[in-house]
Amino acid sequence: MKRIFASVFLILAGLMLILPVQAEGKEKKVYVIQIKDDVEKGLNAYLDRAINTAEKEKADLIVFDMNTPGGAVDAARDIGNRIANTDVKTVTFVNSWAISAGSYIALHTDEIYMTPNAVMGAAAVIDQQGNTAGEKAESMWLAAMEAAAKRSGRDPEIAKAMASKKIDLPDLKENGKLLTLEADKALQVGYSEGTVNNMDELLKGLGMEDAEVHTIKPAFAESLARLITNPVVVPILLTIASLGLVLELYTPGFGLPGGMGISALLLFFYGHFVAGFAGYESILLFVVGLILIAAEIFVAGGILGILGTAAVIGSMLLAGENVIQMGMSIVTALILAFLLIIIMLKVFGKRVNIFKRFVLTDSTNTESGYVSNVNRLELIGREGVTVTPLRPSGSVKVDDERLDVVAEGSFIEKDTKVKVVKVEGSRIVVRPV
Repeated sequence: MKRIFASVFLILAGLMLILPVQAEGKEKKVYVIQIKDDVEKGLNAYLDRAINTAEKEKADLIVFDMNTPGGAVDAARDIGNRIANTDVKTVTFVNSWAISAGSYIALHTDEIYMTPNAVMGAAAVIDQQGNTAGEKAESMWLAAMEAAAKRSGRDPEIAKAMASKKIDLPDLKENGKLLTLEADKALQVGYSEGTVNNMDELLKGLGMEDAEVHTIKPAFAESLARLITNPVVVPILLTIASLGLVLELYTPGFGLPGGMGISALLLFFYGHFVAGFAGYESILLFVVGLILIAAEIFVAGGILGILGTAAVIGSMLLAGENVIQMGMSIVTALILAFLLIIIMLKVFGKRVNIFKRFVLTDSTNTESGYVSNVNRLELIGREGVTVTPLRPSGSVKVDDERLDVVAEGSFIEKDTKVKVVKVEGSRIVVRPV
């Protein structure tokens, strides 16, 4: 019996030693946040929500699953600052690409791991046309990349070489090219803590293989906001809105064009509101503008319409992430809408009822009962007497009929005998006999 009790005691003691370790592992929480596709302002709303959730749930680790070709510099700066301000340990898992703005964001995390085929770097600032940005923008971005590298304890010269072709690092890149690091080279120069094949291998290497893993994906509203706030999509939405509302003005009642225009505007403000660009003040200004435009229908003068249009345009400028960029989008949309209306009028102007209202199709032809000036050719060769001097126009009496005529020369006195030599519609030309 003693041996049995001793065996049971040893088993229980062993379980007591094992259970705390397992419980501790299960209590650990890992939150995986995705950074996919282009980096833009719409991504910031999703990342902010995801990081807040991880902080609220007292996560032990945040892993940023990254595969991005880069994007907007200002969006990357905001995201980098948000990551830097969290107290939770952060790791970037470069799952293919961390290019341009992606490399900047990665440098704000505590550790970086890469898959064998992953690359990071090529972080030059370019404008919307794909050209290298100006000297001021490049200088600012170089300083930002340098600061991010210093923050994570990495060589700042390598970060600067990613952002500028002028930085000379002969052992890592050719002169005149941007630096892009493969997984092996990144590990060698201290820009990566390790190379792993997948997420499971990463978590195992970090001692989190038994942790609760929560993957936070973008909500539908956040994905929609990212799409709508894309600089390419914004002019398209505004073009649809402009085209729809203009066509609605020439359509009785409220129909498809008006619904299309209003829907495009609602999508525009919805996306910018979710992304955090548009506040209640811009939406309120937009509503006031619509009310003023509607009031113009009942109050003549045009002032309300002008004020309403200005309020609507102002609300769009307030809702955009950049006033200049939004202004360019509005101008582009108006030009595109104007061109589309012209094309539609050319193609459908005489066949579709909506477009018939833009084009004047009535004509004053003979078939409709209209009569033009009579061309009195029978007067040619007939003679008469001037009733008034012709200077060179005046009146002539021909067979008791008074006619307005024009002298062939410069002047003909009154009571002079003349002859009709030419008739061109209402123009009758005479010369002295």
